[in-house]
Amino acid sequence: MELRRDYLFMMLCFMILLMRGEGQLSENFYASTCPNVEMIVRQAVLTKIGQTFVTVPGTLRLFFHDCFIEGCDASIMIQSPNNDAEKDANDNLSLAGDGFDTVVKAKQAVEAICPGVVSCADILAIAARDVVALTGGPTFNVELGRQDGLISQASRVKGSLPEPDFNLASLTSLFSKHNLNQVDLVALSGAHTVGFSHCDRLANRLYSFSPSSQVDPSLDPAYAQQLMDSCPKNVDPTIAINMDPQTPRLFDNVYYQNLVAGKGLFTSDDELFKDPATKAVVVDFANNPFNFYRAFATAMIKLGRTGVKTGNGGEIRRDCSSFNVKNAT
Repeated sequence: MELRRDYLFMMLCFMILLMRGEGQLSENFYASTCPNVEMIVRQAVLTKIGQTFVTVPGTLRLFFHDCFIEGCDASIMIQSPNNDAEKDANDNLSLAGDGFDTVVKAKQAVEAICPGVVSCADILAIAARDVVALTGGPTFNVELGRQDGLISQASRVKGSLPEPDFNLASLTSLFSKHNLNQVDLVALSGAHTVGFSHCDRLANRLYSFSPSSQVDPSLDPAYAQQLMDSCPKNVDPTIAINMDPQTPRLFDNVYYQNLVAGKGLFTSDDELFKDPATKAVVVDFANNPFNFYRAFATAMIKLGRTGVKTGNGGEIRRDCSSFNVKNAT
């Protein structure tokens, strides 16, 4: 009787995994159908980085946004003639075009060898890993087997993504919806080591922080002045600045050293060091790059399991920017 209960419990867990898609992901998913897929994607990514470094933060951020909204299903890639797809939402308008182009170019290269086999969602996941590894960060095995989603609507984006003024409680709540804990949150925030932002996303920290202080007092004064020089008041809000002023083209742990030194660009960055719940993790990552790399790899694998589509829940798109099926939205 005890053995039967254990068996039923195991079967229930297996069914839950299948429903969530995680049970069908595997590192060797394309071993027989497209064995060279990772090499093909890597070459496309390497070529694109050679053309512009924006490929790196653009592709990484594209993966985060995609997974956080509808799950890791490449719904972020869909183009709509009515400008009402996921990518058209206000929170996605700042996504770099080079991130999208990286996936498109990689998909074209894969289709030339393995037509109709590899999803855009899997290509994006591989490319996100590769831009990290090719700029000095960790490499890791990507779980594969995702299908491309059938829904991409701008109206579904609101509330799905972290905002630059979020406190730790808001960040923790949002990440927990994707089975990501606070260590994962701190680790994934480390992607800001190669990121960039626009002046309008931080103007409140420089010019209207509070009635008693225009500048956020938690900012290092010299860094605050550097930011004001780059983003003077009433400047073009689309001007971009590096999130890591020290080593913006290396995927390293300097982001955390910046947080300790009062050089976190966003309030949400600064919160990670100021809040006792995550301060120790920030300090550990600042002092131990390999701890950061290991945690980042773990968090990326966990993130890649979010909202995975399998079976009738998705498709393998021929073109990453458009659905195959007519009834998709």
